[in-house]
Amino acid sequence: MQRRETTSFKIGDVGVGSAYPVSIQSMTNTDTRNAAATLEQIRQLADAGCQMVRVAVPDEEAAEALKIICKESPVPVIADIHFNHRLALLAMEYGISSLRINPGNIGSEEKVREVVSKAKGMGVPIRIGVNAGSLEKDLLAQYQHPTAEALVESAMRHVRILEELNFEQIKISLKASDVPLMIEAYRLMAQKVPYPLHLGVTEAGNAKHGTVKSAVGIGTLLAEGIGDTIRVSLTGSPLQEIPVAKQILRSLDLYPKGVEIISCPTCGRTQIGLERLVDQVDQLVSGIDKPLKLAVMGCVVNGPGEAREADLGIAGGKGEGLIFRKGEIIKKVPEDRLLDAFREELDKLL
Repeated sequence: MQRRETTSFKIGDVGVGSAYPVSIQSMTNTDTRNAAATLEQIRQLADAGCQMVRVAVPDEEAAEALKIICKESPVPVIADIHFNHRLALLAMEYGISSLRINPGNIGSEEKVREVVSKAKGMGVPIRIGVNAGSLEKDLLAQYQHPTAEALVESAMRHVRILEELNFEQIKISLKASDVPLMIEAYRLMAQKVPYPLHLGVTEAGNAKHGTVKSAVGIGTLLAEGIGDTIRVSLTGSPLQEIPVAKQILRSLDLYPKGVEIISCPTCGRTQIGLERLVDQVDQLVSGIDKPLKLAVMGCVVNGPGEAREADLGIAGGKGEGLIFRKGEIIKKVPEDRLLDAFREELDKLL
């Protein structure tokens, strides 16, 4: 698919914009003032495949903790700041790689100029983040309720402030919990500015509901070539967000690493414990970064043919199964040997 062309820049060592692959972001849910706990979660997120992490900076104590967090973090750290320009200045001094701050909300023109000047001098990009749940009162009065046009107008107010100060390292998000609203807002924004867009469905819900809403919202836009960084927002531990984000990208051939598992939904011909076998294969390949397509199919009649593009696969039968590669059968083995035989062939590919 053709990516929307945008300006491009670096956040730390991660490229953002159409010149680079779409990247995965998350946000810690620890108390940032607890640097040790925050760093531990950042490391876990990085190990799972997260490429950038945002942390809340509600006060000066949290800003002070950034000294340690930014120094020891394995991925770029983004400071999430609301209203307080001094916290933005401190965060940059202490090593953050990007700011999430809306310049129109941090006070006087002098304060805005001070923050933007420092960001420009230190090469710190700024993400403008608009949320349907916190639109300006005059926009709500004008549009009666959150609309795509209102979200875009809100974002453009902040964009103009930065552009008037000749600042162009801008990333924009326009989040909503309503998926059609979120999609339409990003589509409109993509037509107005050349800046990278950060995609997400905010307040998406728990893993059950939020995974679907995020996949539909983020996936629709990515399929249209819109989007440069993504975050899957799920209630609870941010660690659960990363596999979902990777799977969204992988489904659109936008994630070059890791294993894709394809498996059939089962039918009346299935004579093997397919669900358990799929779970076992999933556990077996956890942590593998090499790009592989693996198949676990429930029928020896159609399995190898239906999954002929798989680098390696299993097709189960009654009491036995086939191991195949690119549609060609390698061996037939008893059911209780299927996983071991699959593992042996997988090792040859790694």
